[in-house]
Amino acid sequence: MKKLLSSFFVLLVFSFRLMAQDRTITGTVTDQADASPLPGVSIKIKGTTSGTVTNADGRFTIAVPSGSTLQFTYIGYVTKEIAVTSSNSMNVSLVTDSKQLGEVVVTALGIERNKNQLPYAQQQVSGTEVSKTRNSNFVNGLSGKVSGLEIRQNNTLGGSTNVVLRGNKSFTQSNQALFVIDGVPIDNNNTNTVDQMRGAAGYDYGNAAADVNPDDIASISVLKGAAASALYGSRAANGVIVITTKKGTKSLGITINSGLTIGNIDKSTFPKYQKEYGGGYGAYYESPDGYFLYRDINGDGAEDLVTPLSEDASYGGKFNPNQMVYQWDAFDPTSANYGKATPWVAAKNDPTSYFEDPVSYNENILLSGGGDKATFKFGYTRSGDKGILPNSKINKDLANLAASFNITSKLTANAAINYSRIKGLGRYGTGYDVNNFATNAREWWQTNVDIKEQKDAYFRTLQNNTWNRTDPSDLSTIYWDNPYFVRYQSYEDDERNRYIGNFNVNWVATKWLTALGRVALDTYQENQQERIAVGDVNVPQYARFDNGFREINFDLLLNFNANISDNINFKGLLGSNIRRTRFNSTRAATVGGLIVPGIYSLGNSVSSVYPVERLTEIEVDGIFAGATFTYKDFVTLDLTGRRDQSSTLPKDNNTYYYPSAAVSFLFSKLIPDSKWLTNGKFRLNYAEVGNSAPALTTADTYDNINTNLDPNPLFGSTPIFSVAGTKNNPELKPEKTKTYEIGLEMGFLQDRLGFDATYYNARSVDQIVAAPVSRSTGYSFKYINSGEVKNKGFELSLYGTPVKVKDFSWNINLNFSRNVSEVTELFEGADNLVLQSYQGGVTVNATLGQPYGTIRGSNFVYDNQGRKIIGANGYYQQSATSNEVIGNVNPDWIGGVNNAFKYRDFNLSFLIDVRHGGDIFSLDQYYGLATGLYPSTAGLNDLGNPQRNTLADGGGVVLPGVLADGSTNAKRVSATNYGLYGYVRNPAAAFIYDASFVKLREVALTYSLPAKVIAKLGPVKGVDLSLIGRNLWIIHKNLPYADPEDGVSSGNAQGYQVGSYPTTRTYGFNARFRF
Repeated sequence: MKKLLSSFFVLLVFSFRLMAQDRTITGTVTDQADASPLPGVSIKIKGTTSGTVTNADGRFTIAVPSGSTLQFTYIGYVTKEIAVTSSNSMNVSLVTDSKQLGEVVVTALGIERNKNQLPYAQQQVSGTEVSKTRNSNFVNGLSGKVSGLEIRQNNTLGGSTNVVLRGNKSFTQSNQALFVIDGVPIDNNNTNTVDQMRGAAGYDYGNAAADVNPDDIASISVLKGAAASALYGSRAANGVIVITTKKGTKSLGITINSGLTIGNIDKSTFPKYQKEYGGGYGAYYESPDGYFLYRDINGDGAEDLVTPLSEDASYGGKFNPNQMVYQWDAFDPTSANYGKATPWVAAKNDPTSYFEDPVSYNENILLSGGGDKATFKFGYTRSGDKGILPNSKINKDLANLAASFNITSKLTANAAINYSRIKGLGRYGTGYDVNNFATNAREWWQTNVDIKEQKDAYFRTLQNNTWNRTDPSDLSTIYWDNPYFVRYQSYEDDERNRYIGNFNVNWVATKWLTALGRVALDTYQENQQERIAVGDVNVPQYARFDNGFREINFDLLLNFNANISDNINFKGLLGSNIRRTRFNSTRAATVGGLIVPGIYSLGNSVSSVYPVERLTEIEVDGIFAGATFTYKDFVTLDLTGRRDQSSTLPKDNNTYYYPSAAVSFLFSKLIPDSKWLTNGKFRLNYAEVGNSAPALTTADTYDNINTNLDPNPLFGSTPIFSVAGTKNNPELKPEKTKTYEIGLEMGFLQDRLGFDATYYNARSVDQIVAAPVSRSTGYSFKYINSGEVKNKGFELSLYGTPVKVKDFSWNINLNFSRNVSEVTELFEGADNLVLQSYQGGVTVNATLGQPYGTIRGSNFVYDNQGRKIIGANGYYQQSATSNEVIGNVNPDWIGGVNNAFKYRDFNLSFLIDVRHGGDIFSLDQYYGLATGLYPSTAGLNDLGNPQRNTLADGGGVVLPGVLADGSTNAKRVSATNYGLYGYVRNPAAAFIYDASFVKLREVALTYSLPAKVIAKLGPVKGVDLSLIGRNLWIIHKNLPYADPEDGVSSGNAQGYQVGSYPTTRTYGFNARFRF
């Protein structure tokens, strides 16, 4: 018996020893939704610090004691615990955590992080949010959805969009945010001419970011402050918009989108015309009443009334249907009214009838699939936009291909290529030019001219048969062409072909070290052709612009992830970047006209062509490092540093450093059992980022004098070259922005309510400006580092779910931001720097002690009570100079409110977009009021008489204001002739308007077929049917007859409007099928 007991005891001990031995478990972790592998999943033995992570294809191997429990943790997924059994294999599927999904964000260099640990401001927008209204430029879809981000959209077809985060930081360089796709910076410049950007003739060719396919975007992460973007160094001063594209999945999937959008113009953004008086400038002409030419047209020996054909104003004779007048079509041999006098009446069809209803279509297909070793994704989008002007359209072809290959369990290769082809025809002419019909219609028009008769006149002859003739005896065009002739004969076309691609290899060296090597390319070729036809009021011309861009980035990144102790996690980053950028352009135009009409070729030039060629090459080498320490998942310290070496800086002084330090404290961890506080985080950071010197500013160069495509001055037969008017500076250094930021994030009631609030203060120093120098040096200016602008502001993002019941929910997101800027330093002896000069006598400036972007020009004279002073002549007195501050382009604040409602299978969302404050100068009002087009220039006066009557007949007006002695003005002035309300009698300040607006920006209603219906449709996995609308209603604005958001181009000088096109309301239908 004793032997038996001894044997049993030995066997029992041996059994326990066997049970205590480690065993090796292998397996795969996948996404339960689509069975795709999950790399980087953290696997820990519960109760210990031992663990591992899954490799690139989701596989893992771990040694565990028998009886252990494994914890599987992955950002964005529900943590799972599984007890170890007798099996040596374990396949695990994780379920996405809806609460955590919003907390996984993409940061600088494409690194994914948990939002709860971020120590700086960042905001994420889903790809669905920017693509659901089928806007061809995804950037416009961000408007109102991100605090601190100001989007200004122009109303031209395919036009540029201004994208500024937290105010303007540079006086003379770009203030546009940096765009990054899958970790690779891309070019977002526009190639508009200098003339176009200052409001003169030209075309708006848009931003290069419009080449990005909205249907390929998975998410957009907006890095607002310097700490968030510091790892990008010398190109990060303006914030970063990080785009993550869709990736391939293991299971086969097909998604098809098809949509059609129609629209019409918003008539509140185009003039209403007075219908009482016709063409002319006043009672200056030959007829007895002074309003008409007086000629014998029909040869009967008696004088006939003739419209002043050369005049492009509407201060002419009062309309009278019983008065017969020879008008423009009486001199058109192809018109039914040729040689006939017709009733003197307002046109039945005013210029509003010129605009056509726009139509857009969008077709997209996305294929994805793969297996254990590889996945792929292919997408193609074809879209077309027909504009509101005749003969205008843009077609886009966008294709993308991406693939991922698991070479080994630790080595993964990824490749992606995006191709875009943008073809434009008949883009809208912009600025003060005959090619811009809106300038003609808003400023210089006769209200007796019927626009549909102009259309008929063109199509009868296909010639420039215009209303604006020099004289009845000289029928040549004097100022304004037939607008249909311009659109079909003097038009432009353009094409841009672009490739954005990258290839990277990711190596999981150990469980704590991964390495990434990446090469990326962004390149495009762009061709723009502009025509002025024979018969145009301008000299016939053919101009050709060829632009080429190429940027190559080489990146090497080492990522470290290790637990220093039970409570401290360390994540490290070491990396280098080599960037090579090349931009070349050739611009040429015919000189002196075309030899053969209709042949648009440089070889068809009457005189020799002198092209302007430019080549810019930039090299930047950077190294960077980052360290993140996290204590118990609630205190995080971030440290980063970058050193850049740039070829645009002096050889011996071309290296600069950009540091950042940030800390966050997730204080909600201290009260884990709180029923009301879900999440609470405090953050604080400081960072410095840069803006490198422009190319060719540190070494002297020689320029071809021909900068405007005109014939060169010649010395004999040799073109003349000259040193530039601005002296370059070999001691330049980059501009630098120093920012500190403090923020608070809180979520309540299981995230039913929450907010993210941020205060920031930024100083942008060492501004690169061209300062005046003595002409004895041989130069007019010299580049120097001098000047400072401050931006400080507050941002608030508020979210909530007011209602959430079984079949219904209501979510609301509110974004608010206020930025205040101040120019605190210029160069020696200067108190103002002109950023842009515009027609109308106004400039946009950096003025010492004022916000960046002051508008300066002539002003009213005011008394000490702020009342306008009127002179003895009855008109307003004007300031002695035209250099007074009369406006500020910056809004007081911007915001957006996005509401989303879900009822069973229906989803309804709408966005209200708000801009409050800021000013805009309207050249359209400046001229249009002077020429008598608008109702305010006609109608009755305070006496109840037509204000355009003579003073003797009770006409005229009394302008509101006071005399110099403070008494109320009572002098009546004539309103009979041109100029009373426009620029002739008023300072520039009279045409400064509040640029505020409130817009119903987006509405989308989507119905998703129920699961029980989908189950009967075979391979179909989902069907979504949507009704969409954009820019449906301008709820409030102050600028008359125009959209205050519309401008000339993207760039630093905003706040100016000329020849503004009406806003387009769009309504569409979209169907989405998933297989």
